[in-house]
Amino acid sequence: MSKRVVTKSKFTTFDNTELVYRAWEPEVETKSKKALIVLHRGHEHSGRLDDLINGIDAKDCWAFGYDGRGHGESPGPRGYADDFSHLIKDLDTFVDYISKEYGIDVNDMVLVANSVGAVIASSWVHDYAPKIRAMVLAAPAFNVKLYVPFALPSLRVLDQIKKPAFISSYVKSKFLTKDVEQQRLYDSDPLITPQIAVNILVGLYDASNRVVNDAGAIHVPTLVLSAEKDYVVDNKAQKKFFQGLSSKNKRFITLPNFYHGVLYEKERHLAFKECHNFINDVFATETNIISLKDAHKDGYTHSEYENFLFQHRGITKGLFYWSQRLSMKMLGWMSKGISIGMKYGFDSGLSLDHVYRNEAQGFTWIGKIIDYFYINAIGWKGIRQRKVHMQQSLDNVIEKMVSEGKPVRIMDIGAGPGRYLIETAKKFERHDVKVLVRDYSVDNINQGKKIAEDLHCTNVEFKVADAFDPSTYNKDEFAPNILIVSGLYELFPDNDLVTQSINAATDILADDGYVLYTGQPWHPQLELIAETLPNREGKKWIMRRRTQGELDQLFEMGGASKENMMIDKWGIFTVSTAKVKKAESLQKVG
Repeated sequence: MSKRVVTKSKFTTFDNTELVYRAWEPEVETKSKKALIVLHRGHEHSGRLDDLINGIDAKDCWAFGYDGRGHGESPGPRGYADDFSHLIKDLDTFVDYISKEYGIDVNDMVLVANSVGAVIASSWVHDYAPKIRAMVLAAPAFNVKLYVPFALPSLRVLDQIKKPAFISSYVKSKFLTKDVEQQRLYDSDPLITPQIAVNILVGLYDASNRVVNDAGAIHVPTLVLSAEKDYVVDNKAQKKFFQGLSSKNKRFITLPNFYHGVLYEKERHLAFKECHNFINDVFATETNIISLKDAHKDGYTHSEYENFLFQHRGITKGLFYWSQRLSMKMLGWMSKGISIGMKYGFDSGLSLDHVYRNEAQGFTWIGKIIDYFYINAIGWKGIRQRKVHMQQSLDNVIEKMVSEGKPVRIMDIGAGPGRYLIETAKKFERHDVKVLVRDYSVDNINQGKKIAEDLHCTNVEFKVADAFDPSTYNKDEFAPNILIVSGLYELFPDNDLVTQSINAATDILADDGYVLYTGQPWHPQLELIAETLPNREGKKWIMRRRTQGELDQLFEMGGASKENMMIDKWGIFTVSTAKVKKAESLQKVG
C-alpha cells in the first residue's frame, strides 16, 4: 500500500493516443514543486512502481509514471509501437504535459528509469536535450543478451518481411530477482505482457548503439545502477556509456550479486539508497547549465571535427574511400543526383532539391539505378523526413496565427530554391500570407522563381542575400513574424558566425514571433561524407555536429525559447519551433 495519495488518469500523446498515467502526491509540501518521472521496464506497467517510489523516499517530490503504449492499461497491441522513436516522443509529450498540468518546471524533474525504460530516457535526453535536473538509469538495456546465434540479423530480416511480428521474451522472473515474493507478483500480474514486437527490439538495439557511442553529447547529471549478475543485458555497454558521458556529475554503482531487476531485487534497499542520495544531492545543488557557445573551439564535437580534418585513415580505409571517389568520377555522371552534387556541391540547394523530389533520374536504366540508391541513402531519407517535419511545424504555426487573425510573414534566411516554402505559400494563398525566399546563390533563386512560376504562386518574393551578413536584414523591406533556418547552420562549424546570423535575423522578427530551426545532432555517415563528397566550394564536405543542447543554447541567446521539437526515426535531423518574446527579460546562457 502506498504511503502517498495516488491518482490515475490519462494524457493524450503526440499522435492523439490516450495513455494511462499515475500521479503520487508528495508527503511533504514545499514552496517549489519537484518531481520524479519514473519509467517502467519493458513488459511492465506503472501500477508496479508504487514500492519503488516509496523506496526512493523522496518525500518532497511528486512522482509520475505512465503505462507505455501496448503496456498495462494503455491501448495498442501488447509490446508494440509503430516505431521505437514513438516511445521516445511519448516521454517528451508526457514531460511537457506534466510540466503544464501540474506547474512543475522541467528543470525540477529527475528521470528514474529501468532497463528498456532507461534506454528510452537516455535517448530522449540525447535527442531532445531537455533541461531536466538529472537522470537515474537502473540496469539500462543498452545491449540485450540474445543467446541464439545470429539472432539480431534474423530479427532484422523478420522485421522486413512481417509487420508486425512478435516474439516472446525468454526473461523469466527468476532471472530478474532473487526475491521469491517479487517473482510471484511478477508471474501473477495479468497486465504484464511477455511479448515484444520485433521492430521495437530492433529499434531498441539501434537507439542504444547511437546513444552509447554518442554519450558525449549528454551533460545531464547521471547515476547508473549496474547489476553484477545480469543475465539479461551486457554490462560492458553500460560502462562504455558512462565513460563517454560529458556530465560533470556522474556516478556508476555496481550492485553486488544483483540480478537485472535491480529495483525489485531482494536487497533493493541498497539501490533505493543510492537513488535517494543522488536525487537529494542534485536538488541541493544550484542548477548550472553548461555553456556550449564555444563548443566549436573545444569540446566533444570539436575533437570529432578535428579528427575528420587531420587524421590519417590508414591503408584499408584510404583504399576504400579512394575507390568510392573513383567510382563516382567514372560512373557518377550517369546519375542526375550525383552529377548535380559534383557540379554544385552535395550540400547545395540544387542538390537538396533533387533529393526532395525523390525521383530516380539518370542516363539509361543504369544511371537511374545508381540514382535510386543515391537518393535512398540514410542521410537523404532523413533530409526528406526533415522536410516533412518542417512543413508540419510551419503549417501548425501558420494555422495558429491565421486563427488569431494575424497576418503571416515568413522569411527563410537561406532557403536554396525554397520548394517547400513555395508550396506552403500556394497552400495558404487565400489568407494573408507572404513569403520571402532568401539565398546567397543566384542559381538557387532563379530555380525558386521557376518553381513559383510553374505553381502560379504570386505571394512569394525572392532575394539574393548572404544569411551571415547583418546588413542584408532590413525590417522596412520585409518584417517577418516567422523566421526559418533550415539546413543552413549544419554546414558552418563556427558558433561565432552562427550567433551573428541568429542575432541579425531575430532583430527584425516581430515580438511573439516564431523561429523554426533545424539541427543535425547525429549522423551515421559523417566520415564517409567527409572523404567522398565535395561541398558547394569544391572542398571536402566536413561537418561539425552541433548537439541539440548546443543548438538550442545559440538560439536562446537570440531570445528564442524552444516549445516543440520533431526528429526522424534514425535520430539524424531535428526541427524545432521556438518563440521569441522581446518584451520579457530572457535568461541568457553563458
